[in-house]
Amino acid sequence: MATEIERKFLIRSDDWREGITASEVYRQGYLANNRSCSVRVRVSDDHAYLNIKSAQLGISRTEYEYSIPMTDAKEMLDALCVSALVEKTRYFVPDGGHTWEIDVFSGDNLGLIVAEIELSHGDEPFNRPQWLGEEVSHDPRYYNVYLAEHPFKSW
Repeated sequence: MATEIERKFLIRSDDWREGITASEVYRQGYLANNRSCSVRVRVSDDHAYLNIKSAQLGISRTEYEYSIPMTDAKEMLDALCVSALVEKTRYFVPDGGHTWEIDVFSGDNLGLIVAEIELSHGDEPFNRPQWLGEEVSHDPRYYNVYLAEHPFKSW
């Protein structure tokens, strides 16, 4: 079983931009979303993935991800999604032995910026950069599946 351990934070300032080493544009949608899991298709600059993630709250969730053909992914995004698409640019910012993933949302979620860090275990120590704000790991509003149905502009 694959497990993702991820913590999410809001951003305090734009100082994180100084450390950007790469970025990718994502377009993603949900094919299913229920009490046990969500099924997502995601297209990035040159890759496409099908992702199945458990619906539990918290920093640790079961996750499976598979590469799929770009053509199939685009067709699924256009025809099969059960809610609005989530669009964002993900910036990669190395810091203290980890890489922060900073998601700058666009479209109906414009104005939302969330920093994520993936860890190998729940109590793994990590550096907290000065630009890091409040932790929102346990707040379901900051999950992409929630943003697809309840965009940030409606909060």
